[in-house]
Amino acid sequence: MIVREYRRFFSEFLSHPKAVGTFSPSSSILARHLADSVDWESASTILEYGPGTGAITEEIVSRLPSQTHFYAIEISPKFADILRKRFPDVCVLEGSVGRAKTLCEKQGIRNVDTIVSGLPWAAFSSADQDMYLEATMEVLKPGGQFLTLGHLQGLVLPAARRFRKKLSTYFSEVHVSKPVWGNMPPAFFYSCRR
Repeated sequence: MIVREYRRFFSEFLSHPKAVGTFSPSSSILARHLADSVDWESASTILEYGPGTGAITEEIVSRLPSQTHFYAIEISPKFADILRKRFPDVCVLEGSVGRAKTLCEKQGIRNVDTIVSGLPWAAFSSADQDMYLEATMEVLKPGGQFLTLGHLQGLVLPAARRFRKKLSTYFSEVHVSKPVWGNMPPAFFYSCRR
């Protein structure tokens, strides 16, 4: 299963490097660290951006309180298909995060408490970063939580530095985690409050 998942992920990365952003899925170690930062007590609706093959999805599902609703937005039809088979109880919304409001409204969701993102922000243009952050603001309730990962090697890229500055514009609080060395490539994540 793990080898096949890596193979599928790498193949999708080669086909769509800007949409996938890295050559391997997030590790279970990174997924645990990210899930540890979710405010589970106040999250009645959680939305995941860019779940890929489901490494972080699996951790969220394993901790999901029974009364909490969970949705995932995935742009890749291949990944969306994998997710639906792997997590039949998760509602996978296929499309761009730029259409988050429309996708959520189709499910009867007005806003969400928490967004967990695996999007490759350092691979996006400034216009795309703005579009996806604006879409986030349309669905994330005031005081809501936004968690998004990044890769250490990406921090040198101008797009990553630009994204970090934008987070401070969009969110009232922005915290950076310690590096997660057990991920390949090494990663970290931002924990933000609207």
